[in-house]
Amino acid sequence: MSPIDIPVYARVPRMARYIALGVVLFIVALGTYFTVKPGEVAVLVRLGSLRGSYPEGFYLKFPLIDSVEKFTIKIQRADIETEAFSRDLQTIKVKIVVNHRVEQGTITSIFRNLGVGYVESVIEPISQEVLKSILAKYSAENIIASRIDVAAELSDTVKKRLAEKQIIVTDLSITDFDFSEAFIKSVEEKQIAEQNAKKAEKDVERVKREAEQQVARARGEAEGLRLQREAVTPTLIDLRRVEAQIKAIEKWDGKLPMYVGSEAMPFIEVKKEER
Repeated sequence: MSPIDIPVYARVPRMARYIALGVVLFIVALGTYFTVKPGEVAVLVRLGSLRGSYPEGFYLKFPLIDSVEKFTIKIQRADIETEAFSRDLQTIKVKIVVNHRVEQGTITSIFRNLGVGYVESVIEPISQEVLKSILAKYSAENIIASRIDVAAELSDTVKKRLAEKQIIVTDLSITDFDFSEAFIKSVEEKQIAEQNAKKAEKDVERVKREAEQQVARARGEAEGLRLQREAVTPTLIDLRRVEAQIKAIEKWDGKLPMYVGSEAMPFIEVKKEER
C-alpha cells in the first residue's frame, strides 16, 4: 500500500489522537454538572423547556442538552440616567440609583416573563417613565425646593410598579439634578433681585419707623410745652419772683451796691455822710 492510500487517521500519531480524545471527554465531563454559589439561584432549561430553579449547591445535568442561567438574589444597584422636562419646559438631567433584589421563589417566573436582563428591560424603563411623569408636575424652581417630596413620590411609585413585576426595590434615591446654564443664571438673577427687593423693603420700614419716632417726639415736646404754658399762672409767676428774691438775699454779703441802674444808666454811688 502506498502512502497515498493510508487513511488520514492512520497518519496522525497515536499520542495526538489520545490527547484529542481526552480533551473531548474533559469538555463533556464539564458539561455534566454545575454549581450554584451562595447568593445565587439557577434555572435549568432542557431542550427549550424550563425544568425549575436550584439554590446554592452542586448539581448534575446532561451535556449539550441542558443549559443553565444564574440569577443573584443579593441586593443589586442600578444606576439610571435620563432627561426629563419640568412643567415650565426646562430640560433636566437626572441621575437616580435603584437598589433592588429578587426572591428565590420568583426566579422561574422572572426568567420566563422578564428574562435575565430584567434591569435593562424593566427597571430602567419603568423608573424613567415614573420620573418623567412626576417632574412634569413641578416647575423647575419647585423641583429644587421640593427635592425631598419628589424623591419620596418617585420611590413609592417605582416600588409599587416593580413589585407588580416581582422585583423588590429596597431603596431609591436621586443623586443629581442638572439644569441648563441659562436656567441656573436666571435663578441666580432672580435671587439677587429678591434680595435687593427685601433690602429696599427693610430700608423703607426703617425710614418709616424713624419718621414715626420723630413725629412721636415732636408730639411729646409740643404736649410738654402746652402743659408748661397751662401751668404758668400769675400765682406761679409771683412765686418764682419771691423764690428769686429769697435766693438773692441768701447770697447778699451785707454791702450796698455802688451803683444802681443798667449799663445805660450807671448806679448812683451812695456814700456814708461823715460827721
